[in-house]
Amino acid sequence: MKFSIFSVTDHYPDRDRTIGQFYDQLLDEIGHAEELGFANYFLAEHHFHAYGVVSSPAVLLAAAARQTSRIGLGPAVAVLPFHNPLRLAEEYAMLDQLSGGRLVLGVGSGYLQHEYDGFNIGPWEKRQRFDEALEILERAWTGAPVTFHGYYHHVDQVRLAITPVATPPLWVAVIRPEAAYHVGRQGRNIMLIPYASASNIEDLAEIVGAYRRGRTEVGLTGTGDVAVALHTYVGAADGDVREEVGPAIQQYTDTRLYHRSHRDYDELDAAELVLFGDADKVEKRIAKLAGLGATHLMALSNFGGLDAKLVRASMTRLAAVTATAAT
Repeated sequence: MKFSIFSVTDHYPDRDRTIGQFYDQLLDEIGHAEELGFANYFLAEHHFHAYGVVSSPAVLLAAAARQTSRIGLGPAVAVLPFHNPLRLAEEYAMLDQLSGGRLVLGVGSGYLQHEYDGFNIGPWEKRQRFDEALEILERAWTGAPVTFHGYYHHVDQVRLAITPVATPPLWVAVIRPEAAYHVGRQGRNIMLIPYASASNIEDLAEIVGAYRRGRTEVGLTGTGDVAVALHTYVGAADGDVREEVGPAIQQYTDTRLYHRSHRDYDELDAAELVLFGDADKVEKRIAKLAGLGATHLMALSNFGGLDAKLVRASMTRLAAVTATAAT
């Protein structure tokens, strides 16, 4: 299993942390993640709400690229319907060049209604916009001239001046088994956050099963990469975890938009949709996650305004757990 760190960059304007200070904290945590040996650091893209305050992950990650040397950097996800695909291809190709080929790209179609309203795009458009944009982006990254005529995008013999160092790894965000099956047939990797849609962690098996069935039906071998994001906090002692992380996960769940329910600490923990506990408990849950078919953990470590010192300490303990899990 691979291990990465992920932040949805949720912000709380009524607290004593400015957006600029939050960006500094994220940059510090990216550097810390590299020191600890995590594979990648992913940032969510969000717009028009404190739900997430990184509207352009490429900008913040370009800053991170200049102060790191090994860790993969990328969005989870770049919301393709909101962008001109040629412009997006250029921006992330620049990030790949600035980082020496360390771009890791998650892509998705988005789901927040206020973002679609803000961009004056109907949610019924998102699937076709996504498919067209991804095809144009991938074709543009080959360096060959692109001609494409779709419903939303028209390109005539356009060649990018900037392309990635090499083809970056790519994941497609999914929620439902049907989408996972479709992506599996395409031979792509998948990325998901069970918290957003699952009743418990066992629901993951159905999605992974559909994804692997799609791969098998088109003759693909191997498992593909199944990246699963879970809120993660590793405490020094299991008895202290609720006190340390409970207020943060409560604030997070209370301020989320459009998700299935406002479940509390106990409900999320019982459903095993979070990795909260001491090292032993978290290690056992990671093993269960692997048994359900996940191949990549994206540890959502900074959420709910959790104190920066607690985030760093949890990341350090998680690194020790993942070192054990890797062996």
